[in-house]
Amino acid sequence: MRVREKGDRGVVQSVVLFLGVSVLSGALAAGLAIPFAGLAGFTTEKTSETLQDLPQQFDEVPLKQKSTILAADGSVIATLAEQNRVPVKLSQVAPIMQKAMVAIEDDRFYEHGALDLKGTLRALLRNQSEGSVQQGGSSITQQYVKMSLVEKANTPEEVAAATAETYQRKVAELRYAIAVEKQYSKNEILEKYLNLANFGDGAWGIEAAALHYYQVHASQLTLPQAALLAGLVKNPTGYDPTNNMKRAKDRRDLVIKRMLELKVISVAQANAALKTPVVDPAKIRPNKLGCANSKYPFYCDYVVAELTKNPAFGKTETDRRNFVKTAGLTVRTSLDPKIQAAAQKSINEHSRTSDSASAAITIVEPGTGLVKAMVQSRPYGNKKGQTSYNYNVEKSYPGGYGGFQNGSTMKAFTIAAAIQKGFPLNYKINSPNEIDLTRKKFSTCSGTTESFDSYTPSNSTSNVPVPTMIQAAQKSTNTYFLLLSQQVGLCPIAKVAQSLGLYNAQSGEPLDQVVSMTLGVGYVTPVQMAGAYAAFAARGMYCKPWLVTAIKGPTGKAINAPGAECKQALAPEVADGVNAVLHQVMEPDGTGGRLKFGKSDLAGKTGTIQNNKAVWYAGYSSRLAAASVVADASPPYVDLAKLTLDGKKIRDASGSGTAGPLWRTAMENALKYYPTTKFTAPSDKTVRGDVKDIPFVNGMNPEDAANKIRQAGFEAVIAPGTVNSEETAGTVAYTTPRQREGAPEGSSITIHVSNGTRKNQPQNSPKPPQNTANPPAPPTINPACPPWNPKYPNCGGR
Repeated sequence: MRVREKGDRGVVQSVVLFLGVSVLSGALAAGLAIPFAGLAGFTTEKTSETLQDLPQQFDEVPLKQKSTILAADGSVIATLAEQNRVPVKLSQVAPIMQKAMVAIEDDRFYEHGALDLKGTLRALLRNQSEGSVQQGGSSITQQYVKMSLVEKANTPEEVAAATAETYQRKVAELRYAIAVEKQYSKNEILEKYLNLANFGDGAWGIEAAALHYYQVHASQLTLPQAALLAGLVKNPTGYDPTNNMKRAKDRRDLVIKRMLELKVISVAQANAALKTPVVDPAKIRPNKLGCANSKYPFYCDYVVAELTKNPAFGKTETDRRNFVKTAGLTVRTSLDPKIQAAAQKSINEHSRTSDSASAAITIVEPGTGLVKAMVQSRPYGNKKGQTSYNYNVEKSYPGGYGGFQNGSTMKAFTIAAAIQKGFPLNYKINSPNEIDLTRKKFSTCSGTTESFDSYTPSNSTSNVPVPTMIQAAQKSTNTYFLLLSQQVGLCPIAKVAQSLGLYNAQSGEPLDQVVSMTLGVGYVTPVQMAGAYAAFAARGMYCKPWLVTAIKGPTGKAINAPGAECKQALAPEVADGVNAVLHQVMEPDGTGGRLKFGKSDLAGKTGTIQNNKAVWYAGYSSRLAAASVVADASPPYVDLAKLTLDGKKIRDASGSGTAGPLWRTAMENALKYYPTTKFTAPSDKTVRGDVKDIPFVNGMNPEDAANKIRQAGFEAVIAPGTVNSEETAGTVAYTTPRQREGAPEGSSITIHVSNGTRKNQPQNSPKPPQNTANPPAPPTINPACPPWNPKYPNCGGR
């Protein structure tokens, strides 16, 4: 006879074992008979191997808990979850709920160990006599193990393995149950069971179920309520009162009667409970999970996208996204409901969901980068008139539209680069209505770039002939800024824009350095533009737009999250100079003059792209910066003048006339919550610039004058034609800038040749337009503005 090794059993013992396994795991309780023929191939050695391979300890599954996204004031923005669950201690569950669950699922729970042969056989007999399953055969511990194994499964295959009707799984389940009974007390097991169980209609765990069906906490449940919830666990879908009220009532009443049989409740209690309505459908709390059900769905999606970038939440984006939905996080964000309401009020006043044009606004706090508000005219959804695109953010974010061409809002970065290089705020350039830049070369970071064969850009507004930088900004003079960008160089402009967070929102690449860069280049978003202009308001401090301010785990412990990313991108005195220039844009003579409000200093810039397919207004005070855009967001893109906004055809497709009112309404209502603020005045050095003396060349031969100017460290250009002057005809009448004004080293000096006539001699400084009581009429578009750059066909202008 073979000597038995440790753990070995004979065939008879194996049969008894598996008979016990089948009975105890509920196979017979379901009315099934064990096919003993199936044991024939299951050898003694196989049995021994199976038992020896089973783990001796049960690793508890982490509960999938819902995560909550909060606004800055603590109000709920959205709930994210795979399972709507709020874990609670057993002491927070009403005793009647505990008794109801034990009564219907395992009435000898506190008397037996992991296996309850007596209870299982009794359940089998009752179920057979009733002709249906009335009582469960598995113990609560076994059920908890099975639910845990399913919870651990991450794929359909793993779920199938965790629920397979095989002897191996049943043996493993029983072994786990024994381990659980050794590791935890009965009350601990019941607590875990109540928190893990599915109670139907999207409610997981007893607390979420109580809140969902009855709008009470688990500690407040009554007998009829507890009976309904206890009955749901057996078949969460079949007994769900939202699916079948009669089946739910029958199941609830069965639980009540079982509690009466066990003398858990009295006859009077049972009769009263049986007469109670199952649920009040009007009081069932809907499970509004996910960003789609948020009051701020686009902002919510943006937050989730930011969270899934955090490497602490998983190796892959899928892992991180699952973690965010199941880890029970509390995420505090930057959204200010009052500022958001102000922005939404603007959208509501100036647009309709039925419009063919689309509008979007982002508001950012200078000095922190906190995104305070994000709104758009197209609502969230997939129906007609809705969209899943977020028009405020870059394409790299899920659902990000990827921005719009930015037009003359780019001129602000040219201004900053010019001031940085020492150009004075009153720097003058002869700026005719049209200039010829055909084949002109502009310096870039990698060398030079050249314009096209035919490039004759023009202005889109009426302008001062020889404006200062301030006057050119007020009128958004295209020719001035093109010539200024030629003198400054495209590289400094590109570096300023990049340091303030601008890049192509479609591709993620740096903005291209092309001749027309200052009139608009690439695609940018409202959140990028608001963040960039916020840096001017913060005296050069650029802070990357920031949404997630704090994260806590389910126990309240803080979780590390990326904080504010701020840097001094511009010297404060440079930003002060930009503020001084853009502040004048919002004075009566500027394109943004009719957008001015309140007592705080405001600054801003308009933007209109070629064929008016998108218009912008970006502006700020010291406290808030906002960017608004109105565009055709549905290809094939057309002129906004052919589209509708606020239910009406757009009559003034310009930055000031169309995007500007959206900006003003949003900012006017948002700034009501802030005190009056003023910009820091630029220093005298910033106003004067870092200039050198220009040689006095009046009355000289133009070529000799040009050589003298070049020898002094400047570029020299002889203007075509002649001007009225007392100087001898054919000699130098004057220069732009004037000799007394000076100019930055290396800048271009224009030489004007005299015709010898004193009549109508131009003044040293052009007389600024007189202010009037009424704001200026909106500037008109120059219909001759050509599509000179097929890649970036921006007309700039307003």
